[in-house]
Amino acid sequence: MGDQPNFLSGKLLLAMPGMSDPRFERAVIMICIHDENGAIGIGVGHKRAGITFRGLLRQLEIEPGEAPDCAVHHGGPVEPGRGFILHSTDWGGQDSVQVNSENGNVFAMTGTIDILKAIAEGKGPSRWIAALGYAGWGDGQLEGEMTRHGWFAAKSNSKILFDTATDERWAAAFKAEGIDPRLLTSETGVA
Repeated sequence: MGDQPNFLSGKLLLAMPGMSDPRFERAVIMICIHDENGAIGIGVGHKRAGITFRGLLRQLEIEPGEAPDCAVHHGGPVEPGRGFILHSTDWGGQDSVQVNSENGNVFAMTGTIDILKAIAEGKGPSRWIAALGYAGWGDGQLEGEMTRHGWFAAKSNSKILFDTATDERWAAAFKAEGIDPRLLTSETGVA
Protein backbone atom coordinates (compact mmCIF):
# COMPACT_ATOMS: atom_id res chain seq x y z
CA MET A 1 0.00 0.00 0.00
CA GLY A 2 1.53 3.33 -1.07
CA ASP A 3 1.60 6.58 0.83
CA GLN A 4 -1.69 8.45 0.96
CA PRO A 5 -1.57 12.05 -0.32
CA ASN A 6 -1.46 14.72 2.37
CA PHE A 7 -4.46 16.83 1.42
CA LEU A 8 -4.97 20.16 3.16
CA SER A 9 -8.79 20.50 3.28
CA GLY A 10 -9.79 22.22 6.51
CA LYS A 11 -6.38 23.87 7.01
CA LEU A 12 -5.37 27.52 6.91
CA LEU A 13 -2.76 28.27 4.31
CA LEU A 14 -0.54 31.13 5.51
CA ALA A 15 1.75 33.08 3.21
CA MET A 16 5.33 33.15 4.43
CA PRO A 17 7.28 36.42 4.43
CA GLY A 18 9.01 36.78 1.08
CA MET A 19 6.22 35.03 -0.85
CA SER A 20 7.16 35.52 -4.49
CA ASP A 21 3.60 36.48 -5.55
CA PRO A 22 2.70 39.91 -4.12
CA ARG A 23 -1.03 39.15 -4.48
CA PHE A 24 -0.64 36.75 -1.56
CA GLU A 25 1.39 38.88 0.87
CA ARG A 26 0.28 37.96 4.43
CA ALA A 27 -2.51 35.87 2.91
CA VAL A 28 -4.71 33.65 5.04
CA ILE A 29 -6.54 31.13 2.88
CA MET A 30 -9.05 28.64 4.21
CA ILE A 31 -8.59 25.48 2.14
CA CYS A 32 -12.11 24.23 1.48
CA ILE A 33 -11.45 21.48 -1.06
CA HIS A 34 -8.18 19.67 -1.75
CA ASP A 35 -8.02 16.33 -3.48
CA GLU A 36 -6.26 14.62 -6.38
CA ASN A 37 -7.93 17.06 -8.81
CA GLY A 38 -6.66 20.27 -7.20
CA ALA A 39 -7.58 22.71 -4.45
CA ILE A 40 -9.92 25.62 -3.76
CA GLY A 41 -9.42 28.06 -0.93
CA ILE A 42 -11.11 31.25 0.20
CA GLY A 43 -8.97 34.16 1.35
CA VAL A 44 -9.96 35.53 4.76
CA GLY A 45 -6.95 37.73 5.49
CA HIS A 46 -7.77 40.85 3.45
CA LYS A 47 -10.90 42.94 2.99
CA ARG A 48 -12.17 44.15 -0.37
CA ALA A 49 -11.95 47.91 -0.62
CA GLY A 50 -15.07 49.87 -1.51
CA ILE A 51 -17.71 47.20 -0.86
CA THR A 52 -19.71 46.13 2.15
CA PHE A 53 -21.98 43.15 2.57
CA ARG A 54 -25.15 45.26 2.47
CA GLY A 55 -23.85 46.99 -0.66
CA LEU A 56 -23.22 43.60 -2.23
CA LEU A 57 -26.77 42.50 -1.43
CA ARG A 58 -28.15 45.67 -3.03
CA GLN A 59 -26.08 45.02 -6.18
CA LEU A 60 -27.72 41.60 -6.35
CA GLU A 61 -31.15 43.19 -5.82
CA ILE A 62 -31.61 41.53 -2.44
CA GLU A 63 -33.14 43.71 0.27
CA PRO A 64 -30.44 43.78 3.01
CA GLY A 65 -33.00 43.49 5.82
CA GLU A 66 -31.22 42.27 8.95
CA ALA A 67 -27.82 41.77 7.34
CA PRO A 68 -24.98 43.64 9.06
CA ASP A 69 -22.94 46.17 7.11
CA CYS A 70 -19.72 44.19 7.46
CA ALA A 71 -16.67 43.76 5.27
CA VAL A 72 -16.43 41.54 2.23
CA HIS A 73 -13.14 39.64 2.02
CA HIS A 74 -10.82 39.29 -0.95
CA GLY A 75 -11.30 35.56 -1.49
CA GLY A 76 -8.64 35.29 -4.18
CA PRO A 77 -7.69 36.25 -7.71
CA VAL A 78 -9.80 33.63 -9.51
CA GLU A 79 -13.31 34.73 -10.54
CA PRO A 80 -13.19 37.91 -8.40
CA GLY A 81 -16.89 38.58 -8.98
CA ARG A 82 -18.03 35.19 -7.67
CA GLY A 83 -19.20 35.16 -4.06
CA PHE A 84 -18.75 32.66 -1.27
CA ILE A 85 -19.89 32.48 2.33
CA LEU A 86 -17.82 30.53 4.86
CA HIS A 87 -20.16 29.74 7.72
CA SER A 88 -20.98 27.76 10.80
CA THR A 89 -22.60 24.38 10.25
CA ASP A 90 -25.92 25.41 11.81
CA TRP A 91 -27.18 26.37 8.34
CA GLY A 92 -26.94 24.36 5.17
CA GLY A 93 -28.26 24.70 1.68
CA GLN A 94 -28.46 22.18 -1.12
CA ASP A 95 -25.06 23.25 -2.45
CA SER A 96 -23.26 23.77 0.87
CA VAL A 97 -19.97 21.94 1.19
CA GLN A 98 -18.99 20.72 4.65
CA VAL A 99 -15.28 21.28 5.32
CA ASN A 100 -13.70 18.92 7.82
CA SER A 101 -10.52 19.31 9.79
CA GLU A 102 -8.62 16.85 11.93
CA ASN A 103 -11.10 17.57 14.73
CA GLY A 104 -14.29 17.25 12.68
CA ASN A 105 -16.46 19.89 11.02
CA VAL A 106 -15.06 23.38 11.27
CA PHE A 107 -17.38 25.19 8.88
CA ALA A 108 -19.23 25.00 5.59
CA MET A 109 -18.86 26.87 2.30
CA THR A 110 -21.82 28.00 0.23
CA GLY A 111 -21.65 29.87 -3.05
CA THR A 112 -25.32 30.21 -3.94
CA ILE A 113 -27.75 33.07 -3.59
CA ASP A 114 -30.00 31.22 -1.10
CA ILE A 115 -27.56 31.86 1.75
CA LEU A 116 -27.46 35.58 0.98
CA LYS A 117 -31.25 35.74 1.15
CA ALA A 118 -31.25 33.74 4.40
CA ILE A 119 -28.73 36.10 6.01
CA ALA A 120 -30.76 39.14 4.89
CA GLU A 121 -33.90 37.58 6.39
CA GLY A 122 -32.14 36.81 9.69
CA LYS A 123 -32.45 33.06 9.03
CA GLY A 124 -28.87 32.34 7.95
CA PRO A 125 -25.98 30.78 9.83
CA SER A 126 -25.06 32.17 13.24
CA ARG A 127 -21.46 32.85 12.13
CA TRP A 128 -20.26 33.66 8.63
CA ILE A 129 -17.73 35.49 6.46
CA ALA A 130 -18.40 36.83 2.96
CA ALA A 131 -15.75 36.76 0.22
CA LEU A 132 -15.46 37.50 -3.47
CA GLY A 133 -13.16 35.35 -5.58
CA TYR A 134 -11.13 32.31 -4.62
CA ALA A 135 -7.65 30.83 -4.85
CA GLY A 136 -7.39 27.75 -7.02
CA TRP A 137 -4.74 25.18 -7.78
CA GLY A 138 -4.75 22.49 -10.47
CA ASP A 139 -3.87 18.81 -10.13
CA GLY A 140 -0.69 18.56 -8.02
CA GLN A 141 -0.02 22.32 -8.13
CA LEU A 142 -0.53 23.04 -4.41
CA GLU A 143 1.50 19.97 -3.44
CA GLY A 144 4.37 21.33 -5.56
CA GLU A 145 4.08 24.79 -4.03
CA MET A 146 4.21 23.30 -0.53
CA THR A 147 7.70 21.92 -1.24
CA ARG A 148 9.05 25.45 -1.83
CA HIS A 149 9.24 28.56 0.34
CA GLY A 150 5.96 30.39 0.30
CA TRP A 151 3.21 28.61 2.24
CA PHE A 152 2.70 27.24 5.74
CA ALA A 153 -0.25 24.93 6.50
CA ALA A 154 -1.75 25.69 9.92
CA LYS A 155 -4.56 24.05 11.84
CA SER A 156 -7.81 25.90 11.47
CA ASN A 157 -10.15 26.71 14.25
CA SER A 158 -13.41 28.60 14.42
CA LYS A 159 -11.97 31.20 16.82
CA ILE A 160 -9.43 32.37 14.24
CA LEU A 161 -11.93 32.12 11.39
CA PHE A 162 -14.92 33.83 13.01
CA ASP A 163 -13.72 35.68 16.14
CA THR A 164 -10.39 37.20 15.09
CA ALA A 165 -10.26 40.54 13.26
CA THR A 166 -9.33 40.21 9.59
CA ASP A 167 -6.04 42.08 9.90
CA GLU A 168 -5.02 39.93 12.89
CA ARG A 169 -5.75 36.47 11.44
CA TRP A 170 -2.33 35.94 9.83
CA ALA A 171 -0.37 36.54 13.05
CA ALA A 172 -2.99 34.76 15.19
CA ALA A 173 -2.82 31.61 13.07
CA PHE A 174 0.98 31.48 13.34
CA LYS A 175 0.81 32.12 17.09
CA ALA A 176 -1.72 29.28 17.47
CA GLU A 177 0.96 27.03 15.96
CA GLY A 178 3.51 28.27 18.51
CA ILE A 179 5.32 30.45 15.96
CA ASP A 180 6.17 34.11 16.51
CA PRO A 181 5.60 35.61 13.03
CA ARG A 182 8.02 38.45 13.82
CA LEU A 183 10.84 35.90 13.79
CA LEU A 184 10.05 34.48 10.35
CA THR A 185 12.51 35.15 7.55
CA SER A 186 11.81 35.85 3.90
CA GLU A 187 14.33 33.25 2.73
CA THR A 188 14.77 29.52 3.17
CA GLY A 189 18.05 27.90 4.03
CA VAL A 190 19.73 24.69 2.99
CA ALA A 191 21.11 22.23 5.52
